[in-house]
Amino acid sequence: MKRILLAILFLGTFANAQNTSIEKDSSDVVLDEVMIIAVKNKMKTDIKKTISVDEFLASSDNISFIKRGAYAWEPLLNNMSTERSAITIDGMHVFGACTDKMDPVTSYVESNNLSDIDIKSGQEGSINGATVAGSIDLKRKRTSFGLGKTWHGTYQTGLEFNNKQLFNLGNVSYSSDKLVADGSMSYRKAENYTDGNGDEVNHSQYEKFNTSLGIAYKTTDLSSVRIDAIFDKAKDVGYPALPMDLSLSRALITSVTYKQFFKNKLIKVWDTKLYFNAVEHYMDDTTRPENLVHMDMPGWSTTYGLLSKVNLKKENYSSEIQINAYNNLSIAEMRMYPQDRSETTMFAYSWPWVTTRYAGLSMSNLWNISEKSQLNFGGTLGVNYNFSKYAEFNWIFHPGASQEKTRFLPNLYANYQFKSGVFNSSFGGGYGHRAPSVSEGYGYYIYNSFDRYDYIGNPDLENEISYEANASAGFKNKKGGLQAQVNYFYIQNYIIGKILSQGSPMNYQSVGVKGYTSLDHATLFNLTMHANYSILENLHWKGTLTYARGLDENKNNLPFIRPLSYQTSLHYSYQNLGFLTSFHGDLKQIDYSPEYGEDETPSYTNWNISADYTFYIKNYKTVFQVGAENIFNEYYSTYADWGNIPRMGRNIFTSLKIDL
Repeated sequence: MKRILLAILFLGTFANAQNTSIEKDSSDVVLDEVMIIAVKNKMKTDIKKTISVDEFLASSDNISFIKRGAYAWEPLLNNMSTERSAITIDGMHVFGACTDKMDPVTSYVESNNLSDIDIKSGQEGSINGATVAGSIDLKRKRTSFGLGKTWHGTYQTGLEFNNKQLFNLGNVSYSSDKLVADGSMSYRKAENYTDGNGDEVNHSQYEKFNTSLGIAYKTTDLSSVRIDAIFDKAKDVGYPALPMDLSLSRALITSVTYKQFFKNKLIKVWDTKLYFNAVEHYMDDTTRPENLVHMDMPGWSTTYGLLSKVNLKKENYSSEIQINAYNNLSIAEMRMYPQDRSETTMFAYSWPWVTTRYAGLSMSNLWNISEKSQLNFGGTLGVNYNFSKYAEFNWIFHPGASQEKTRFLPNLYANYQFKSGVFNSSFGGGYGHRAPSVSEGYGYYIYNSFDRYDYIGNPDLENEISYEANASAGFKNKKGGLQAQVNYFYIQNYIIGKILSQGSPMNYQSVGVKGYTSLDHATLFNLTMHANYSILENLHWKGTLTYARGLDENKNNLPFIRPLSYQTSLHYSYQNLGFLTSFHGDLKQIDYSPEYGEDETPSYTNWNISADYTFYIKNYKTVFQVGAENIFNEYYSTYADWGNIPRMGRNIFTSLKIDL
């Protein structure tokens, strides 16, 4: 029966399970006689109306995740780790405070305080900072100034039965001709989930609270000032794939923005932002009595920065020029407590007070050559400075290594697009540098539970240098469309861990010590194919097929490269009722990397289904949804599940959303 259902939906080709449904709103922001058109991509997926940020990102074709539990997944853009991506919030740089990468930037926001997520592939994302993989910019919700006083609110609640997750999300906004305010609040609490065999996955619980506030005031008819703040707190977060859990994580993210519009001038908008954010993250193993040695791993990250950009437009040419600068201080400690408390406690800095300063000047251009063709091109010139306060930790393995280091990071890209009738195509390329991350450059005995090695940084690593090529082709008519996209990266000085001949492991669970080093080069190839077709007026099909391959200089497989995967969905609507059924899965991971701790993972297929009904309570639009994920209750883990932890089994979910 399972195979028959799969065949019906697969329709002989590729597929999409939780394909992102991107609806575009055009909202007019009127400042006297100046009209600015803002286009936004709404955050939602087909299968669920109320989602987390991770679930939304997972619906993107070029983003996958490393999962160490049910919370704070690490996003992989173009099958590359977060060190190779620039992840920002409204262009602001925020850096996690966990050496195990258990607090990516995406974990410090919630879906109800975001309007959309801007994903740029490769060097096109360098406008948000030096990158190889691209950029992910999480954009806050912003209500426009209105001509009268208006209030709007939204309340969402729901329950997921597998892990007994309860969530409540609320938004409120106020708009007038001079003052705008946006507020949000969310709370999620989940217990341990069960896998496809019905077994409880211990240490997979979490609790998260998030709130945000934004206030804007129109200082003149063509200018405004805005203050924004986000506060996020997570506690009692379990990570079944790690030997430690999170007792507490907190983040405060703030900014002040001045925006000036110009009338009948080459410069259209000037936008300047000052920002500050502080993150603290406390990992410990007090909930793991099986551990022979008790350990605490607190971390702190503090960043302040400047973001200033101007938008220019003349006839068929438009441009954005941006200055991006920040200062970050990253500190992480490691303290081991012996079983005999009369003995000396061992202490070390795993991030030895590392300061990172970056300044970049970027330019992004769009030239509409004709009605059928356009050219996107631009680049960034960045300067990156690092300083380690306690360089003696680095000198143990790298005697005489630089205590401070200045690097120049150029980035360039160009892309040509052509459209004629129902057909479209594009091709482009890029060149760019990135500096080693704090862990890659200055990490000291950072335990990796995936391959069970302690990792040591090297301050004198060379810049990674990326050469990129990309292309796409497709067609679209009234009934449907087909689109294919491909990119290829040749990365010199590819940074990865290699076993060191010197040193002994510090963690009793480690099997050895690895040092970050540079390969001569590595290559990555990504292919995505989309299809959609309107079978009937109210019946629509979507499909996606993705393939990736990554190889090092010796033609060995790189780790965490997604195998051939497919997603497919059918959506039916009738009056106020909507119905969706979908399949998604991966084929067997045969191109795995034993050298980096990977093993073969079997293929899997998930079947999901949901139904929603829209009705009104008085004049308030209300949407109720019920659905189920992993209906087959399949037991599986994927190539990116840390330590082969099993995924969630069958999960029934409900949600209710009311627009007030």
